[in-house]
Amino acid sequence: MVERVIAACDGAAKGNPGPAGWAYVVADSAAVPQRWAAGALGHSTNNVGELTALQELLASTDPAAPLEVRLDSTYTRDAVTKWLAGWKRNGWKTAAGKPVANQELIRRIDELLEGRDVTFVYVAAHQVNGDPLNAIADKAASDAARTQQGAAGTAADLPDPDPQSAAPAKPRRTGTTTTKSSGKATARTLAARFPGTCPCGRAYPKGAAITKVGAGWGHPECAAAH
Repeated sequence: MVERVIAACDGAAKGNPGPAGWAYVVADSAAVPQRWAAGALGHSTNNVGELTALQELLASTDPAAPLEVRLDSTYTRDAVTKWLAGWKRNGWKTAAGKPVANQELIRRIDELLEGRDVTFVYVAAHQVNGDPLNAIADKAASDAARTQQGAAGTAADLPDPDPQSAAPAKPRRTGTTTTKSSGKATARTLAARFPGTCPCGRAYPKGAAITKVGAGWGHPECAAAH
């Protein structure tokens, strides 16, 4: 029995459209990275980068092996899991009768998916304690877009993801409070914009009250203990 392969792919465009690139990272069944590759796309869009990354990943993996693809592009995920069948029935036209955008790439991806066991898993991008494979692919794609140079390697020379800021951008006013203890104001809590993991190791859902816990974010009750 062929072992399942876990992988992540990502695209980037500096300006969208702008200097663009793609990247993927292939891991083993335990999600341990084994190899990666990235390439430049000249002046293009983020969607082209995302689709190209998926195309390159599919082309570089064994069709006989079950494949889990982690990606942060809802456009790419929905294109291949929700819209593709309808586009083909409509002669590669949208519901509005317009030609499907990025059709050449999507047709090629459709060919590469034929007869394969592929599962698509959406992961949120740029998250503290987010998906490690996505972070590697994101960094490699961003570097390729910035330098306009391709690259590839193994687990020995993986791209080092940029550190992510723990503070949510423009937190919602609703759900923002100031807690007090012994008559003194303590850490302010915010409504989490994305699910995450507290430094205590327990996860919290989107919308949960979180506060600063050490260098990250987590449960208010963990702040004092930390």
